[in-house]
Amino acid sequence: MEDIHANHVVALLVDQPEAGLYRGDVGTVIQVFNSTPDHPSGFIVEFVDELGNVQGQIDITDVNQIVKLRYRPVLEAA
Repeated sequence: MEDIHANHVVALLVDQPEAGLYRGDVGTVIQVFNSTPDHPSGFIVEFVDELGNVQGQIDITDVNQIVKLRYRPVLEAA
């Protein structure tokens, strides 16, 4: 599995209805934290709408709930 760091763009793999977020929603990792006695390791991910308004921030403690997105240039048609 590829490492996920702050500012990486990720997509949800599971619904988070309590936050109004659903599988496929795209967000940005805004904080990465290591485990402590009070909290497991994980990420805070922020989700915004097409106008840049924050739709929610969620605490992800299971890396299997998100996937890092990669952008590659599209080759021009020959």
